[in-house]
Amino acid sequence: MIIDAHSHVHDPVGRHLADLDAAGVDRAVLFATRPHPERAVDLASLRREMSALDTALAGRAASVDGYRAAWQELHEALAAHPDRFIGFGSVPLDLPAADTAALIDREVVGRGLRGIGELTPPPGQAARLEPVLRAAQDHGGLPVVVHGFAPTTAADLRTLSQLAARYPAVPLVVSQLGGLNWMDAIELVRDTPSMYLELSTANIIFAVRMAIQEIPERTLFGSDAPYGDPVLARAAVERVTRPGEVRDRVLGGTLGRLLGIL
Repeated sequence: MIIDAHSHVHDPVGRHLADLDAAGVDRAVLFATRPHPERAVDLASLRREMSALDTALAGRAASVDGYRAAWQELHEALAAHPDRFIGFGSVPLDLPAADTAALIDREVVGRGLRGIGELTPPPGQAARLEPVLRAAQDHGGLPVVVHGFAPTTAADLRTLSQLAARYPAVPLVVSQLGGLNWMDAIELVRDTPSMYLELSTANIIFAVRMAIQEIPERTLFGSDAPYGDPVLARAAVERVTRPGEVRDRVLGGTLGRLLGIL
């Protein structure tokens, strides 16, 4: 089974399904999103959508109310296509620990979602994830996915590895190959057994090749669609691997076993 480990709700959802079909992808992990760059029809409208992304990545407008519309889009997509999408739930990172635990209990576990993410702590504040990891551990080790590209810093990646060591029952996935800090990300994930590295948005093919070489059992194919393309993301993995066990693990085997669907 081919599983895209990183995608966001599209508008319309049919566009996403067509891209998955073109890539030969069976299922995709689906995150809620407030920005919708796929709606853009020109540069001006793209700037408007990307400004929403900038706001989210900076940790602004992160109240529960700010998430509700994105949650609703996610639930509608999951209900319409349960055979294609695997739902993960995002939560604000500025709540008291007890509120975070209650929100995960209600909006993630209570809705049958399979993990938590994609979380976007402000730069330099990856420590905000600790209440989420504690709650994930309390629910049997739910996977947690954290944004890895800018504005996430090298120091944030080190903080994530420290948190992962503190909560080893929780699979902690660094997305987008750690962005420009991909060498640091590879080393940290390699040396922290409960961490995984998702391969989307690589700026050079060396990064994908080296990640799979160093941590073949904990690298995950992902596209970050609509920002990335499932066809191109799969081609990158296949370009740097040979047919066989390692490629099969990266393209879905590892994630499928992690989620209990293989």
